[in-house]
Amino acid sequence: MTYSEAAAFGDRVLTEAGIEEHKIDSELLLRFVTGCDRTFLLTEGKEAELKSEEEKRYREAIEKRKRHVPLQLITRCTDFMGLRFQVSENVLIPRIDTEFLVEEALKIVQDGSEVLDMCTGSGCILLSLMKYKNDIKGTGADISDAALDLAGENARALGITDVNFIKSDLFGNISSVFDHILCNPPYIKSKEIGGLMEEVRLFEPLNALDGGEDGLDFYRRIAEEAKPHLNSGGSLIFETGHDEGKDVAAILREEGYKYIEVFKDYSGNERVVKCLKS
Repeated sequence: MTYSEAAAFGDRVLTEAGIEEHKIDSELLLRFVTGCDRTFLLTEGKEAELKSEEEKRYREAIEKRKRHVPLQLITRCTDFMGLRFQVSENVLIPRIDTEFLVEEALKIVQDGSEVLDMCTGSGCILLSLMKYKNDIKGTGADISDAALDLAGENARALGITDVNFIKSDLFGNISSVFDHILCNPPYIKSKEIGGLMEEVRLFEPLNALDGGEDGLDFYRRIAEEAKPHLNSGGSLIFETGHDEGKDVAAILREEGYKYIEVFKDYSGNERVVKCLKS
């Protein structure tokens, strides 16, 4: 089987399985399995043959994607903020929506700040911030041991050593006070979980998705519990669901936060809410 034949085979199988990005996914999996680049596929793909082991691995990868296993869980990695992160079924797969949260945080987090990333998961938010700012004193908290282990692996891969990961049910085991607290909490309404695409519903951790009846449970808890852990003038920065920004802002207002702002992402969806502790 040549590279071109393999790509066509993968595209056909994924098309029949109803995978939306079938052509892109089939090519990316081929490149992942063989280590080739797109230029090689275009210039030599019609003649070059896959090794038997490569063909076997490619067919296995295509079969997984056919069952709607997310591409990132097959390759075990994804790119986020220009950095490579390992991922697993134990964490939410980093998304471009969350890059917008990091971009907004980069505007106000100063070099040398003490930062807490609540519900850290893969660590992508905190580690990206630490990579692009200087001397950040970073702490990541999560209730999942597996997530914390993965975040630690990502920190080591990125060469970030001055970071602390803590197992904690929100602020239960947090004792320090911070200049900034960032969080991408679970925010999907419980009743909407069943309607999510299979890649999310079947393969990403429920505890990273389910935000309770109205999707706002974690915002309420964090807004209340964060106050003793924020320095005066410190910021609390949330990612929100596409239609939750105003509701989250109202929660923060009730808790006494000031200078509350809702920011829309590049698609025009409410995506980030920022506020300051008075």
